[in-house]
Amino acid sequence: MNLIAPSILSADFSCLRKEIEMIERGGADIIHIDVMDGHFVPNLTIGPVVVSSIRKITKMPFDCHLMIDEPDKYFKRFLDIGIQYISMHVELEGKVEKCMEITRRYDTKFGLAINPETSVAKLVPYLSFVDFVLVMTVHPGFGGQKFIEEASFKIAKLRDMGYEGIIEVDGGINKENVSKVRKMGADIIVSGHFVFGNNVERAIKALR
Repeated sequence: MNLIAPSILSADFSCLRKEIEMIERGGADIIHIDVMDGHFVPNLTIGPVVVSSIRKITKMPFDCHLMIDEPDKYFKRFLDIGIQYISMHVELEGKVEKCMEITRRYDTKFGLAINPETSVAKLVPYLSFVDFVLVMTVHPGFGGQKFIEEASFKIAKLRDMGYEGIIEVDGGINKENVSKVRKMGADIIVSGHFVFGNNVERAIKALR
């Protein structure tokens, strides 16, 4: 699997439709949507209303990464929109089972995201159930951060542990480091600043 998922956190929200059409023409596979609540991470972004609005303008798969304290309260609202991937953070381990159970009612892949400072051991109890793991290579909450190479080693560790599911990686990915995470076993590359801060088509080809 070799998929590119531009993160619209780095898009120009004053012309979001145009930005989405641009990445679609540029060859992107998935739209990555960062949902932040100002509690789990120190920033606020978009919610179900905006996601529902952009669902009307594209048929591209949506990948919603929920960086929120109470994902179980919002999972159904996002899933009802019609999204293809949804993830919450393994650090909220007490809510994992409930969110997983909600997702089973839908044709949507369920994933667990893991922060740079969190041990892969936190994922072990869930690896036989999740569809994908999202390895964060920056501290979540803001776009445009520098790639944390040490965090990327979790990709190789997961593969060494025998995990055969989808691995997504997000945070500071660009043409200089993308080959490293690919070789370690990443399937889905999330990139915001590098894609939207350059010629979109060329940036996506470079990541590919």
